[in-house]
Amino acid sequence: MITAPSLEQYGFRIGQSGNYATDTHWYEFPSYDPDVLEVWTYTDHISYAPGDEVKFHVYASAGTFSLEIARDGYVTEKVYEVSGLPGTMPVTPDNAYAVGAGWPVAHTWKIPKGQRSGPYVVTSRVENGTGGVREHHHLFIIRPAGGNVNKARLLMLFATSTWIAYNEWGGANFYQGIAGDDQKSFSPKLSIQRPWHRGCVRLPEGAPHASHEREIPPNWAVDIPFFSWAMGNGYSKWYVGGSYAEYDSLLVKWAEKEGYRLDYMTQHDLHFGTVNLDDYQAVVIAGHDEYWSTAMRDAIDAYVDGGGRVARFGGNFFWQIRLEEKGNTQVSYKFLAHEQDPVRDNPEKKHLLTCVWDDRVLGRPGALTMGLNGTRGLYARMGAMVPRHSGGFTVYRPNHWVFAGTDLYYGDVFGADAGIFGFEVDGLSYTFKEGLPYPTGEDGAPVDQIEILAMAPAVTLEEDHGNPLSNVWWLNEDARIVAKALYGDDSPENLRKVRYSSGMVVHYRRGRGEVVNAGSCLWSLGLKRRDAFTERITHNVLRRFSE
Repeated sequence: MITAPSLEQYGFRIGQSGNYATDTHWYEFPSYDPDVLEVWTYTDHISYAPGDEVKFHVYASAGTFSLEIARDGYVTEKVYEVSGLPGTMPVTPDNAYAVGAGWPVAHTWKIPKGQRSGPYVVTSRVENGTGGVREHHHLFIIRPAGGNVNKARLLMLFATSTWIAYNEWGGANFYQGIAGDDQKSFSPKLSIQRPWHRGCVRLPEGAPHASHEREIPPNWAVDIPFFSWAMGNGYSKWYVGGSYAEYDSLLVKWAEKEGYRLDYMTQHDLHFGTVNLDDYQAVVIAGHDEYWSTAMRDAIDAYVDGGGRVARFGGNFFWQIRLEEKGNTQVSYKFLAHEQDPVRDNPEKKHLLTCVWDDRVLGRPGALTMGLNGTRGLYARMGAMVPRHSGGFTVYRPNHWVFAGTDLYYGDVFGADAGIFGFEVDGLSYTFKEGLPYPTGEDGAPVDQIEILAMAPAVTLEEDHGNPLSNVWWLNEDARIVAKALYGDDSPENLRKVRYSSGMVVHYRRGRGEVVNAGSCLWSLGLKRRDAFTERITHNVLRRFSE
């Protein structure tokens, strides 16, 4: 186990949270020691339009720091750099995770009018004159300019709400932290006015993924490879949960390499309507988009009803959030929503309760938007959750256009070598008729509009084989959350009902539009690892949806 001083040399503090089996809690926070090289940067917004001014808020322990901005696509394009900026160590609130870092503006950059839409990485750097260097990576999105001039046909939606949910910079996120009276709790309110955690924007090649990457021997001790890797290398352990580097960036680089022209937007743009979806043939989503607001869902629903298409290559459509304080604060009380969310007893606002989307109180299952439900999926190939699964999807409707040109047959498994199935997946209540899966509708899914094309097993509870660490993962708490949301309590009978589930690839027709949903967080690994089937299926969807 890596000791606390080793973590502190990377700029992390050690918290006292003990909520999880992975109960060592470390987070980034300034030390205010001028002899310790530290630098962090955040911007005043997550996305900008060409012509906007970007304001950089910086903490730098050295006398000077430098900034570099580069568009991050298949080809990295440096667009701006400046050095010799004066470093300062502004005061940071102890609860910066909730209220923001509050640092003054250290530098500004006016985006050129013709700047391409895309993800832009900000590298801030300090040096000590004796060879010591420290960098921090931030990210913002340049959304497309207004009007229809030079618009792409595909619009990629970045899962910024999920990045925020997992960002523990300053001490807490939606999972763990130093919040609460005991300073051992998650925070139901998170600020966007703070840096991204280390690992959100950049990861080295070889960083472990959440799902198992190797053959597991009998009677093995359930391990957590990403946890120990992050601890030993000075990265946030939450990079596997929500991060641009782990998920969204893989599809960006593959799509641009393959010649697709995309514009880019954030979930915050979707919430506030700053990009016109109707200018595009399809919206593309990748990776892990766990958190959505009502306004975000409303925008996608209206777009698809009007004839738009959604290509979702991601998993875990799960929690409702609210954006407050002009979008600077993200709110989700999650499993405590029924007891603590301020809107819980307000008839006019109860539809904004920040619980799981499939909760009976909301009456708005995720499948109504995406064709799949998060509560009917969850975990695969993580811990003791279906640990020896192949890592691929089994094909059930090979004649569907999604599989055109793949030469896949009924019962074939694709994507296993690349490990595209896991770690969190989305599924449906289903039954089999004459060898084919059909949605039952018990979970609120519109059965006549959804075709199940491929699927694989998932679970919400680990099997307890008595192995070391088995059946102690905090993941098991999600089974109780799902049982309460769907059936009112987490009795043994209800836990049995939700224990076994699935992840699926579906085609969903809604209104005049349609959705193809490959409900797995790790689908894009098949693109990065050049799995022929995953690539061809992705091509089929993007080409058809961009017509």
